[in-house]
Amino acid sequence: MAFWKMSSGDVTGFKFLFSIVFIYALMSAIVYSVLYMKLISPLPQNAPLDRFSEARAVEHIRVLAEEIGGRQEGRPGLKEAAIYIKSHLEMVKERAGPNLRVEVEETQVDGSFSMMFIGHSISLGYRNHTNILMRISSLHSDDTDASLLMNAHFDSPVNSPGAGDCGSCVASLLELARLVVDSGWTPPRPIIFLFNGAEELFLLGSHGFMTKNKLKDTIGAFINVEASGTGGIDLVCQSGPGSWPSHVYSQAAVYPMAQSSAQDVFPVIPGDTDYRMFAEDYGDIPGLDIIFLLGGYYYHTSFDTVDRIVPGSMQARGENLLGLLKAFSSSSKLKVASERRSLDVDANNDMVERSVFFDYLTFIMVYYPRRVAMVLHNIPAALFLFVSFFLYMMDPRTHPLLSIFWAFLKGVIHHFAGILLGVICPVLFSVIRLFFAYPMSWFAHPYLAFLMFIPCSVFGLLIPRAMSDRGSHTQGVSSKKIMKVEPSDQARFWGAFGFYAFVTSAYFFAGLNGGFLTFVICISMLLGWIAFCLSVKSYGYNSIKSPMFYVIPLVPCLLYSVYFGGILALFLIEKTGMMGAIPPPYGFYLADVAVAAVIGIVTGLCVGPIIPICDRWLAKSSILKFLLHFTVVMLAVSSQFFPYSKDAPKRVVLQHTFISAGGNEIIGSTYDLAVIDANSMEFIFKHAPELSEELNIGSSFSLGNAEASPQEAWMALFPISCVLTLNGRFHAKANSILERYSEFPHIKTHKPQTTFENGTRRVHLELSLGSLEEIWVTVLNITGPLSGWSFADGKPPAPELPPGGPPSYILRLSGNGREKWIFWLDASSEEEVRVDVAVLDQRLDEETIRFKGLFPKWSDVIAYTSFLSTYFF
Repeated sequence: MAFWKMSSGDVTGFKFLFSIVFIYALMSAIVYSVLYMKLISPLPQNAPLDRFSEARAVEHIRVLAEEIGGRQEGRPGLKEAAIYIKSHLEMVKERAGPNLRVEVEETQVDGSFSMMFIGHSISLGYRNHTNILMRISSLHSDDTDASLLMNAHFDSPVNSPGAGDCGSCVASLLELARLVVDSGWTPPRPIIFLFNGAEELFLLGSHGFMTKNKLKDTIGAFINVEASGTGGIDLVCQSGPGSWPSHVYSQAAVYPMAQSSAQDVFPVIPGDTDYRMFAEDYGDIPGLDIIFLLGGYYYHTSFDTVDRIVPGSMQARGENLLGLLKAFSSSSKLKVASERRSLDVDANNDMVERSVFFDYLTFIMVYYPRRVAMVLHNIPAALFLFVSFFLYMMDPRTHPLLSIFWAFLKGVIHHFAGILLGVICPVLFSVIRLFFAYPMSWFAHPYLAFLMFIPCSVFGLLIPRAMSDRGSHTQGVSSKKIMKVEPSDQARFWGAFGFYAFVTSAYFFAGLNGGFLTFVICISMLLGWIAFCLSVKSYGYNSIKSPMFYVIPLVPCLLYSVYFGGILALFLIEKTGMMGAIPPPYGFYLADVAVAAVIGIVTGLCVGPIIPICDRWLAKSSILKFLLHFTVVMLAVSSQFFPYSKDAPKRVVLQHTFISAGGNEIIGSTYDLAVIDANSMEFIFKHAPELSEELNIGSSFSLGNAEASPQEAWMALFPISCVLTLNGRFHAKANSILERYSEFPHIKTHKPQTTFENGTRRVHLELSLGSLEEIWVTVLNITGPLSGWSFADGKPPAPELPPGGPPSYILRLSGNGREKWIFWLDASSEEEVRVDVAVLDQRLDEETIRFKGLFPKWSDVIAYTSFLSTYFF
C-alpha cells in the first residue's frame, strides 16, 4: 500500500511505530556505549601510583601474550611467564614500606582426583604444576589470620596467546598488588594473590592450592578473576556460598556489573572456573566469580591478542577489584574455615542464603536478600488478584466478579500467545532462510541478527491483537466501556501485568535467584498505566499522545531490558562459533534457531510491556505487512553476507595423528579435521581450493562421502571431543617424524603382576612419554574388568558408556613429560585390560605447518599432533 493512499489511522500508526523505533534505537546506542566501556576513561602509564592504571596492566598483557607467548603446559612459555610474574612480585616486595610484610613463594603442586565435566566423569593426575603466591599483610598479623584470596591463572589454552584468557586476569592482579604496596595502604587482613599455572587443564592449579597449601584454611573469602572473552562487561557470574559476597560487591564495586540471574544460567553452560574448587568441590569459601563476557569470538583462539582487549575494560575491572579488596579485607565476616563451620546458621543467614541483585547499566547496584524477594516478587501476583475484586467492589452490578476475572485471564492468555508467537516467528523465518543460505551469516555481523529477527518477533507479538480486531468491531468503543466480552485495553493491560507477575512468582518458587526483571516490568507497567489513564482524561482515548504517556514511564525499565537482553544475545551470538557441530539434520539449523529464539525472547522482554496499550496503534494490516516485508528483505540481504572474518573467525581443529606401536614404530599417519559450528568442512573446502588440492578431494567434496574420524581418534581432547562430531580423516603424506623423535609414548609392565586372594590381579605399569618435547596432556582410556587403580584415592570414575562399546574409564595426566608415570591397575578377573593412550603434543612438523597455512585467513586452526597407541595386559 503506497504511503499517500494510507488511511489517517495507518499514517498515525506508522508515525507511532517510527517514534517507538527511535526510542529503542536511542536506548540501544546507550547500551552499546555501556557494554563496550565507551564511558570509561583508561588511565595512562604515568598515572598516580595510588591509582589503578589500565595502560600499566595492558603492558603486562603485552609481555605475556606477545614477548613470551605459548603459555601452555609443556611449552617453555609457561615457565617464562612464571619467571616474569615472580620477578615482578619480587620487585614489588622490595618497594614495600615498613608497615607491610610481603612474602612471595613459588610452589609445585601435584595430586589426583575425579570430577564431572560437561556430563562426563573423568579422573585427573598431575604433577609439577607451578603456583606463585604473594601474601601482603600488616606487621602485626598472624599466619593464621583470616585472609582474602585473589586468584587468576596464567596458563593459556592450546594455540592461543591468551591475552584475554587469562593474561588480562594476571595483569589485573599484578597491577593491583603493585597498587596495594605503592599506595602505602595497610590491609586490615592479609591478602593473598594466587597466580595458578594450570586452570585450562581442568582447574589443577587451584585444586593443588586447596589440597596442599598451608594457607588454604585461612582463606575467608576469594575473588576469582576469569575471562570468556577480551573485555566489555566484567560480570559477576557466580557468587556464594550465601549472600555475603554479593552484598559486599553491591557496596564496593565502582562500576557494578552483576546479575543474580547469571547464577541460574551458568550451571548449564559447558565450562567451569576455579570458583568451583574454592566454593564447591574443595571448600565452602564465600567468593565471587568475575568474568569478561564479550569478545567471545577470540576466546581460546589464536586471535586472543592484546589488541583485542576492549579499551576501558581493564580500568573498570581494576577499580572494581580495588574496592572489593578493601571491602572484603575489612569485613568482620571474613572468617577462617574453622570459624565458618562453627557459625550459628540461623544468626548468619547471609552466609548460607543467596540473594537477588542486579546492576543498572553499571551505574548503581540493587541488592536485596531472598527473604525480601519472597515478599517483593509476589506482590504483583497478589495485586493482579486484588484488582479483580477492587473493580467488582466498585460496581458489582455492572461488572460481575466472574466476568472480570475471566476477562483478565483472557488477557493473560492473549499476552502469553503474543510472547510465544514472538519467539516462534523468528524461529520459523530462520529455518526458511536456511533453504537458500548458509547458516550463521549474521555471525560476523551481529546487527544482521537483530535486523532479521526483531521485526518478525514484533510481528508475532502483534498477531493476537490483529486477530482479535478482525473478530470484533470494538475498536471505536468508548474508553469507559472496558469490560466487553473481547479483551479491552484494561483487560489486556491487566492480563499482560498478570503474565509478568506470575512469571516473577514462578521464578522465585523454582528456587532461582533472578526474577528481578519481570518484577521491575510489573512496577513500571503500573506507573505507565496511571500515566495512560491520566492522559486519556486530558487528550482523549484516540490521541496518539496517550500511548506515549504510557511508554515514557516505562523507558527506564525498557532501557534495562535492552541492556539485559543485549548482553544475553551478544554472548550467545559470539559463542555460536564454538557450540559444536551437531550431526545433520538438526545441526544445520541449531545456531540460527538458537539465536532467533533468544532474540525473540529478548524482544518479548523489551517490547512486550508496551504491547497491551500500544498494539491498538501498531496492529494494523499495513504495519504488519511492513514488518513482514522488512523481515523478508533482511533475510535476503543477510544471505549475501559472508559469515566469518578475522574479527569473527571460524574454528577448525587440525590433528596430525600418528598411530604408534611400542616406542619406536609408526604404523599410520592421518590428518583429522573437525569444525565446531554449524557450517561443515564442506564450507571450508569450497573457499580454500589450495587446501582441497593438497588433500586431493576436489571442490565437490562431500562430507557424506568422506572417511570419518573415529571418535577414539580425538581421545587426546576428551571430554571436549564430544563436540567434534562432524569430522573427516585424510591420509597424510610421509614425513620425517622418525628422524625427529627417538622414542614415542608407550606403556610397558613395570614389574610382575600381583595376584590377591580374592582373585583380583594388580598390573604394575610404566608410562613413558618418549622424547616428545611439548606435551600438553596424556589421556588413558581403560576398558576391561577394572576394579581399582593408583589414582584418585584408588576409585575409578563413573564409566563412559559408548554406543555399542564396552564401559571405559578415562584418566588425564599432565605435568613434566620427561618423567615416567609409574602406576598400577587392579583387574577383577583374568580378562584382558585394554589401555588406549593418546598424547597431545603441541609441536608440529614442517609439513603440518605448511598445511595449516593453506586454511583461509578467516579461520582459526587449532593444530597439534596426537600420538595414539593400544596395549593389552
